[in-house]
Amino acid sequence: MAQLFTRDTQAIFWNNNTTAIQRMLDYDYTIKRDKPSVAAIVAPTSSGKFEKFFYGPDEIMIPTFKTTAEAKEAQPQADVLLNFASFRTAYDVTMEALEIGGFSTIMITAEGIPERLARKMNATARASGVVVIGPATVGGIAPGAFKIANVGGTITNIVNSKLHRAGSCGLVTRSGGLFNELSNIISINADGIAEGVAIGGDRFVGSVFIDNLLRMESNPQVKYMLLLGEVGGIEEYKVIDAIKEGKITKPVIAWCIGTIAKYYDSGVQFGHAGASANAERETAEAKNRAMSEAGIYVPESFNDLPNKIKEVYESLNLAPIAEPEMNVVPTVRRSKQFICTISDDRGDEATYAGFPISSVALPSTGKGIGDVIALLWFKKQYPKWATDFIETVLKTVADHGPAVSGAHNAKVTARAGKSVVESLVTGLLTIGPRFGGAIDGAAQYFKYADDNGLSPKEFLAYMKNEGIPIPGIGHRIKSLKNPDLRVKGLMEYAAEYFPSTPLLDYARTVEALTTSKKENLILNVDGTIGILMVDMWRALGYAEEDIDEFISSGTLNAFFIVGRSIGFIGHILDEKRLEMPMYRHPMDDILYDVQMAQEI
Repeated sequence: MAQLFTRDTQAIFWNNNTTAIQRMLDYDYTIKRDKPSVAAIVAPTSSGKFEKFFYGPDEIMIPTFKTTAEAKEAQPQADVLLNFASFRTAYDVTMEALEIGGFSTIMITAEGIPERLARKMNATARASGVVVIGPATVGGIAPGAFKIANVGGTITNIVNSKLHRAGSCGLVTRSGGLFNELSNIISINADGIAEGVAIGGDRFVGSVFIDNLLRMESNPQVKYMLLLGEVGGIEEYKVIDAIKEGKITKPVIAWCIGTIAKYYDSGVQFGHAGASANAERETAEAKNRAMSEAGIYVPESFNDLPNKIKEVYESLNLAPIAEPEMNVVPTVRRSKQFICTISDDRGDEATYAGFPISSVALPSTGKGIGDVIALLWFKKQYPKWATDFIETVLKTVADHGPAVSGAHNAKVTARAGKSVVESLVTGLLTIGPRFGGAIDGAAQYFKYADDNGLSPKEFLAYMKNEGIPIPGIGHRIKSLKNPDLRVKGLMEYAAEYFPSTPLLDYARTVEALTTSKKENLILNVDGTIGILMVDMWRALGYAEEDIDEFISSGTLNAFFIVGRSIGFIGHILDEKRLEMPMYRHPMDDILYDVQMAQEI
């Protein structure tokens, strides 16, 4: 792996740390990335489907998920996990991600993960070929491409430290705080860094100095490297061995902080869990001396480090790096109150799910109302067999005569002199569980029975136990001897054009049982529509959870609403055309049972 990150790298962010995520997105906008670096957020306690963040002056929506597995399935291209879980759960989150697979890099911010668990976690990652940055790290950066969370600080500091574009130095440190300081020092005395990683301050970290330096050795953008170690541990000696063996040939500048430790009578831990010398060769002074003897550029002191950087950089005679154009992040931004993901009227021509209206509305396009519904309701382009079925459903449910409650209400309101809109609304308000709701119910319950492998007999027993008549079964007039031609037509269409109809096939076995009890307990038009809608969505590749959401959100009822509106309007216009008078219900059709009020 020559480069840890590229401009196409995307991450899944575990834990909704809004400040860190916003800083990543501000960086993306500044360097003009083609797509945001955060593809998804894992927020186990969140109830929403997305979080809004600013992307320059505008806002974007980043999807949220309950689990890493769900996020990875939805965003398979995201191969970096930014683990911002607490030290109590960071181990479990990382191990789960390793088991899921598909991640090339995992960064862990938590400090103080039990060492036994950290060693197991790191060993598992190494065996899987996954680079672990941390634990106890601020992360890393590939300037001009991708940055992790809070690395580099604010946008102003990032630009001042030349972290907005690739330089020539490969930087590896333990300390996150000193990482930012060194980035600034390198920008002043050289041309910035090409890649930087803060490996973390815990005693056992995933990727150590040598891992990162060997990768930078093969990265053509890196011309020289800077290693900032510290008192404690022996990882610097692995770098010395690699140089002696010729595995690292690029110039290396290095310094181990903690030389003051020699003035203390006993061992002292300096900040990080790993910053404690347990032997002479683990002292900063011993490691600095050994690195210098191996040919590494070691300054006299940390204060002399800037001069050493400048000396090595100038000796390489590198060509100046051109400054790229950048976006400027606005200082004042306003959050939007509404979100629209289906249409856009800001351009020269309004669009339906990205398609100009003229491309679907004109007769020459060959598109119908089914195509428009597919775009505006589902944001998908459905095949012709599916859009034709949608249109068939709308035509099938358009009207059922003037006596049904919705049409009756619409006619009564129209005769009261109300407008088409007002009259239509009164008709629509009657649509619900008892009128039009059987489509939703049939889809819900038949799908439940099919999903759970209930036999027709078991399904009938289940519905009886629930105390609910089976939605979609039964008709007041139609029966086996007097079949509903609408149902017959829908079934024939499905048989010819649907790839398969498993739920309808199941429903027919239920119908065979119900009609054996009473011949009018047939699969009616509402039930047929609801069941075939499920078969349509399954054939179109929707996940079962998506179909369940369509049903629960009332999508099937919406087809009835659109279709029946055509009939309601027809009845309203009929009343107005006939100039019918105000309606008054006949008194002989009302049972009056009015008793004298009881005195209290």
